[in-house]
Amino acid sequence: MKATAVAHPIQGLVKYHGMRDPVERLPYHDSISVCTAPSRTTTTVEFGSSDEDRFVVDGEELDGRGKERVDAVVEKVRDRATAAHADEPVRIESENSFRSNVGLGSSSSGFAAAATALVSAAGLELTHPEISTIARVGSASAARSVTGGFSLLEAGLNDEDCRSRRLETDVGDDLTIIAGLVPYHKETEAAHEEATESHMFGARNAHIHDQMVEMRDALREGDFDRVFETAEHDSLSLAATTMTGPAGWVYWQPRTLEIFTRVRELREEGIPVYFSTDTGASVYVNTREAYADRVEEAVADCGVETARWGVGGPARTVDDHLF
Repeated sequence: MKATAVAHPIQGLVKYHGMRDPVERLPYHDSISVCTAPSRTTTTVEFGSSDEDRFVVDGEELDGRGKERVDAVVEKVRDRATAAHADEPVRIESENSFRSNVGLGSSSSGFAAAATALVSAAGLELTHPEISTIARVGSASAARSVTGGFSLLEAGLNDEDCRSRRLETDVGDDLTIIAGLVPYHKETEAAHEEATESHMFGARNAHIHDQMVEMRDALREGDFDRVFETAEHDSLSLAATTMTGPAGWVYWQPRTLEIFTRVRELREEGIPVYFSTDTGASVYVNTREAYADRVEEAVADCGVETARWGVGGPARTVDDHLF
């Protein structure tokens, strides 16, 4: 009746944009990401411990749209569960080890950890790809957080097709991710809602298949530079689509652009380093381990807080409960 799980947030490499089905959160096309560790979300769930469903994240009780999204994950678990206690009210508490709402994928790890803990507490025995279909209704990116490492979420119209799976590659063996934290963020869900109304949406969808082919081949070949060069280009494509939606949402900030410039300067010096962003102003700077100190110093010189991460594994249950 009680379980705790941890999951790592993701850095989108080839990112999905726009949802074919906003309820089941079915994307228009495939996407690939890499989990970042040791950043993590820890989530404890317990059925029958309160009079009503309660969801708390970093000490604050959820309401509104945030609560609705967690409700969707809970109900998907209840639909599959046969244990009687799964119908009882559930208490869910989550804690993030990293700053949320700065464009660093906290929803991905949050819903992945919640889905994994709920499945365990409800007595279900599911594979990671099966759990990914549950996490997906909270956040499509969470599906990839469930399977961990470098993962692919395939587009589809049902749970059999639209699920995440792990991609085998040795690119992560030499990867260091320097996060440059720029405190500006807008809800990713709003960006997805607007994406389809951009005049560039059709062009991105046509181009994304080439990006996917390039990324999958580069990962298979272990081609570090090609992987992260593709991710950098995809970040620019994603932003262009977002910025040309009805609201004209520009989420990059001056320090975001300063980091971009510094990364390109380092590359001109012969350092293998590439930038990437999701829907936020913070920047992932991807480099090889041997250059990590120099790259982190350059990012910090842009006047931002930094964090250093590697590749995280799949979501998993743990023994230490939050309550």
